[in-house]
Amino acid sequence: MVIQSSAPSCEANRSRDVGGIVIGIESTAHTFSIGWVDGLGVPGKSVSAFVRPVEGGIHPREAADHHAEHAGRILRELLDNEVDIADVKAISYSQGPGLGPCLRIGASVARSLATQLDVPLVGVNHCVAHIEVGRERCDCDDPVLLYASGGNTQVIARLDGRYRVLGETLDIGIGNMLDKFAREQGIAFPGGPKIESLALEWLSENPNPSLEGLELPYAVQGMDLAFSGILNAALNLVEKGAPLPAVCWSLQEHAFAACVEVAERAMAHAGKSELLLGGGVACNERLRNMCDVMSLSRGATSHVPEKFLCIDNGSMIATLGRLQLLWGTPTKLDESGVRQDLRTDETPILWN
Repeated sequence: MVIQSSAPSCEANRSRDVGGIVIGIESTAHTFSIGWVDGLGVPGKSVSAFVRPVEGGIHPREAADHHAEHAGRILRELLDNEVDIADVKAISYSQGPGLGPCLRIGASVARSLATQLDVPLVGVNHCVAHIEVGRERCDCDDPVLLYASGGNTQVIARLDGRYRVLGETLDIGIGNMLDKFAREQGIAFPGGPKIESLALEWLSENPNPSLEGLELPYAVQGMDLAFSGILNAALNLVEKGAPLPAVCWSLQEHAFAACVEVAERAMAHAGKSELLLGGGVACNERLRNMCDVMSLSRGATSHVPEKFLCIDNGSMIATLGRLQLLWGTPTKLDESGVRQDLRTDETPILWN
């Protein structure tokens, strides 16, 4: 079966001007960020603050306290250096999914700003924002999205006015898995960049590496993924004396290959010839390379936005806020509550 879609043209979206700046507020997890796009959707700079736990993972209440502490400073910096407040035409914010206490800080800031400036308030789906900022920036109209982040790993395609999840993680997101592995090795959060660095170190010393003695379980389960098993197996390899850089290399190779395999299946199933990467793990050069190779072998194209737009940021929230403002309606105050469990496929995609 081939899924067909009448996806809108990105060029059509960019030709419509909302007449001013849309501000976006991101606060789903470890990042508090305020960014913006101009009336035609061109992103400006996001000003961000990041929770960097000394040990352990992210504690929702502590992260929310961090966001509340830094929100005023970040807003002042944005207004002092990036945005003329007189040009602001709407305020958008991550309505979900995410950590409840963190989401509520962003929503409160957004409501206060929108009320004070008397401009529309637009609650957006964080996952869909990752898709749309990539689609807008990469000039791909109807891609399969490989969404790889800390809290989510999904393969998504558009059908009948929504983004449908064709496959996803059954346990933890790939970014969460990498961070957990890194934390057990004493590597500070975020662990993904250090794992990438150690894997490159191993490759430089072993230009023709072998998986012998470094085999890990494969994470694919039909169209879905599961990363707990590969995490435990990688930890066991280190405990048994395998070199950490070698295990980092193997962990990336196995986990990324699983993601790319599921993405290729989705492209074949959906009959699509574009692949779009999104989420913080899309910053990884090895994952990007694997997607390029797979897409080239299919006669397809692989796309990924600039790295600053892959990680959680306010500009991507503003990108989706602008689209919803153009094609939909603002969010009423009594409907602006956050949704921790908001699904990618719950948001209508009206811009067609």
